[in-house]
Amino acid sequence: MINRRTFNTAMALGAGAAAVPPAGPQGASSATPARSATAGTHTRFTSLKQVKAGVLNVGYTEQGPAHGPVVICLHGWPYDIHSYADAAPLLAAAGYRVIVPYLRGHGTTRFLSSRTVRNGQQSAIALDIIALMDALHIHKAVIAGFDWGSRTGGILAALWPERVKALVSVSGYLITDRKAQLEPLAAAAEHTWWYQFYFATERGKKAMEDHDHRLQLTRLVWELVSPTWNFDDATFARTAAAFDNPDYAAIVIHNYRWRLSVADGERRYDRYEEKLATAPSIAVPTITLDPEKDPFTLPGDGSMYRDKFTGKYEHRTLTGIGHNLPQEAPTAFAQAVVDADRL
Repeated sequence: MINRRTFNTAMALGAGAAAVPPAGPQGASSATPARSATAGTHTRFTSLKQVKAGVLNVGYTEQGPAHGPVVICLHGWPYDIHSYADAAPLLAAAGYRVIVPYLRGHGTTRFLSSRTVRNGQQSAIALDIIALMDALHIHKAVIAGFDWGSRTGGILAALWPERVKALVSVSGYLITDRKAQLEPLAAAAEHTWWYQFYFATERGKKAMEDHDHRLQLTRLVWELVSPTWNFDDATFARTAAAFDNPDYAAIVIHNYRWRLSVADGERRYDRYEEKLATAPSIAVPTITLDPEKDPFTLPGDGSMYRDKFTGKYEHRTLTGIGHNLPQEAPTAFAQAVVDADRL
C-alpha cells in the first residue's frame, strides 16, 4: 500500500507538485488542484513496450517498480497515452507500477489478424484490458481513466470486480445504455454531442479517414471540451500521432455508431452487453471526479450517478478543469488514485 506521506514526498521531489487537500467525509469531497504546477512538466514517454494480448498486439508504456502495486491508466477519445504524461511519473515515483496502454485503434496497438472485425463496442475494449492484464500476469489493479477509459474501467469493475482493486472514474458512471441512447436529450445536450451524430453519417466517416480533416476535427473537440486548457501545438501533435493508426477511423466510427444503434456489435460480446444493459452497480472502492469546465459534466456534483456506486466511495469536483482531466490536472488525478487505493 502506498501511503499519503510517500506520495506527497514523491510529488514534491519528482515534479514540484502540490498535493490535493485530503478528502473530506465520504461522498462529499471536493478538490481544486494547482494545475499550473505540474501540467506539461513531462512531454512524452521515453519508451514503449508491445505485448500480444487477446486479439491485439498492445502498445503500452510502463513506469515504476516492477513489483509495485499496479495502476492501469486508460485514455479516452480523441486522446492517447500522453494524457498521463505527468500523472504516470507521479504515481511511479510513489512506488506504483503504472501501465498506460494504447486502446485498440490507437498508437502502436495493432490487431493480430486482418480478419478480426474492427469493433469499437464497449465490452470489446474492456476485454482487451482483461487480456492485457492476463498477458502481463496482473491479477488485480487499480483502474483509472476518463472518457472511453472511465467507461472501460466501470465495465471492468462491474463485470470483473475480482480484477479491480479500486476505481478512479472521471465523469462518474459511463457504461453505455443503448436503449436510453435512442431517446432525445435536451437541445443543448444534443448540441454538445454533435460529433457523435456526425460520425453516424458517411460524411463524418470520410472526415475521420482523411488525415487533415481528422486533425481539424479532433483539435476542435479538444478546444470545445477543455475551454481553460492552454495546450500548445506540440502537445496536440504528440497525441495526434496516435490517430495515424490504420484502424483508428474504423474503431472510432464503429464505437459511436454502435452506441446509437446504427451499427451492430458482434455476437461474441452479446452476453457481456446483456449484463451491461441492466446498468449494473459498481461495488469496488471508487473515487469519481467531475471536471467543472467539461460540457459533458452532469449537474448535481455527482448526485445523478451516486446510487450506481455501492461500495466505499468519494466524489470530487475539480474547479476550472476540462474534459482531459488527467493531463490538465495530473496532481489531482494522481492523488485520487492513491486515495482510492486507500479506501
